[in-house]
Amino acid sequence: MSTETSTALRVPKTELHIHIEGALEPELTFALAERNGITLPYAGVEELRGKYEFGDLRSFLDLYYTGMNVLRSAADFTELADGYLARAAAQGVRHAEIFFDPQAHTTRGVALETVLDGLEASLSSSERRFGISTELIACFLRDRGSEEAARMLDELLEHRQRIIGIGLDSAELGHPPGDFATVFSRARQAGLRLVAHAGEEGPADYVWQALDVLGVERVDHGVRALDDPELVSRLARDRVPLTVCPLSNVRLRGVENLREHPLPRLVDAGVLTTINSDDPSYFGGYVGDNFRAIERELGFGEAALREFARNSVEASFLRDGRREQLLAEIEST
Repeated sequence: MSTETSTALRVPKTELHIHIEGALEPELTFALAERNGITLPYAGVEELRGKYEFGDLRSFLDLYYTGMNVLRSAADFTELADGYLARAAAQGVRHAEIFFDPQAHTTRGVALETVLDGLEASLSSSERRFGISTELIACFLRDRGSEEAARMLDELLEHRQRIIGIGLDSAELGHPPGDFATVFSRARQAGLRLVAHAGEEGPADYVWQALDVLGVERVDHGVRALDDPELVSRLARDRVPLTVCPLSNVRLRGVENLREHPLPRLVDAGVLTTINSDDPSYFGGYVGDNFRAIERELGFGEAALREFARNSVEASFLRDGRREQLLAEIEST
């Protein structure tokens, strides 16, 4: 293993764009299906894994929502989170701000309390067991509309102390961020941190809306911002973080291959970029795998990998003491 590759895995990282449901590995899918008496339409793990070839975001989401149907009890969510934490720890993650999709569960009869109880049973001891501090961000499914999102926010505010913020994800095209202005305004007034997916498949205008209508503090994905030079200048000037997910962009056909990924252009433009896994089970790797991939295919060396790690700490919602601790670890590792 080269020094650079070793750094890709060892350097302490903060992951800011990880959907916990996207860490559902095929082996766990089958184990939970058996536990919960669910018959899957696949002969086995390898057949399911073979379905992980996607033409676009929508084709992925169809399989993603079908797969999470095996998550029924609090124990299921605990096991899911434990699996992510173990894999993330092995790849250098020391802090994770984890997305979950409450509507994807409540709309199929799983109570919000069940989801939160299960995740909390894992995350409450994540630092002791895995060396990873954690926070939860609840994401609204944009394709289900703002009215349902508003009702979900009401439920979430009953558990205000269990989440740090809200986000916006799912099918992007045709569902602009501005539709959710009122929901995000209410969340801000409640003291929640704000993020949103924008500029993955949607146009650069969606990134503008996320910034100026929703008032987000960082943009998830955001790679289509490069279509608008004025927007790129704004992102760089204001140090607005982008949570870039290189392997995800390749798997969902946002770029043909990793060598054509726009990440170097964002870096050269001075945009604060971070490296993340998105839905690691489905997209070919966890965050350390993404670090290794950009090292191999895009030529980012040890200094650049450490800079991405520092960026992730800067872009996080960490408290000052923990922030300084992680920055010191990055320098000393």
